[in-house]
Amino acid sequence: MSDGVVDFESAVVYAIPMRTRFRGITVREGMLIPGPDGWGEFCPFPEYDDREAAAWLATAVEQATAGWPEPVRDRVPVNCIVPAVGPERAREIVAASGCRTAKVKVADHPYSLHEDLERVAAVRDALGPTGAVRVDANGLWDVETAVTRIREIDRAAGGLEYAEQPCRTVEELAEVRKRVDVRIAADESIRRAEDPLRVAVAGAADVAVLKCTPLGGVRRALAVAEAAGLPCLVSSALETSVGLAAQVALAGALPHLDFACGLDTLSLLTGDVVTEPLRPVNGSLPVPRHAPAPDQDLLDRYRHPDPERTDWWRRRLARVAALLP
Repeated sequence: MSDGVVDFESAVVYAIPMRTRFRGITVREGMLIPGPDGWGEFCPFPEYDDREAAAWLATAVEQATAGWPEPVRDRVPVNCIVPAVGPERAREIVAASGCRTAKVKVADHPYSLHEDLERVAAVRDALGPTGAVRVDANGLWDVETAVTRIREIDRAAGGLEYAEQPCRTVEELAEVRKRVDVRIAADESIRRAEDPLRVAVAGAADVAVLKCTPLGGVRRALAVAEAAGLPCLVSSALETSVGLAAQVALAGALPHLDFACGLDTLSLLTGDVVTEPLRPVNGSLPVPRHAPAPDQDLLDRYRHPDPERTDWWRRRLARVAALLP
């Protein structure tokens, strides 16, 4: 994959404040890159090394040069996202979302169980008995903690749809899965693995959470989904609408989609770079055929104000681009 068809020199570094701290950050940063087929987004989190970041850039290049496969559905059901907030705020988020599925962040700190239980109970109250509640621990529990807390949270939720990435390693996921009656979903274990298929082979998960950005693009993620042999859903990597469009395109192209997708993430940002953001209506998103183009006024508004940080991103882009085939 050559960088000759992508205009890296014209890439724009953005910084958009977040409404609530998420993944430990309060400002989302990244780069928007123009190409012959539109724009792509390069926004690996700072802790990712250049090798991991290369897959994120490959996704941006695919989007800006080759587009995506044809979709098999016009709309994608989505879940709302409930960060580590108090129960009243959690209830408000769910009620305002229009979604029938909620993904609740848990394990925000080592002593969060009481807060997690209150948050999940509030979400269940807002959804009613027919809504689906799922939780995400981002791999922060050990096996014993995961088993105990999943059981307690499952009771507070009146039944969990699944628990996402309760532990860090594939081996730990497999052990937890044997000991609880709640489905286990794998996220980081897939997208950060040397072999994304190992999760399914190890019997460590019931559900695969795919993010096309860290997997190297929509086509690569479809291949992972086919080989994994697990029910799949798609989740965002906290992009603007430009990058989010690729995630929705992946969800639109999956042959089977049995779960709502984690794609209502623009609600976590205070702004966006397009005039018609990819926000769900009545709990679903339309599947785009092309990535939306950023608006120049919005690009100017969210252009990164710090020259040193801008230079950091440009140096990172140059290093990572050199790793692409």
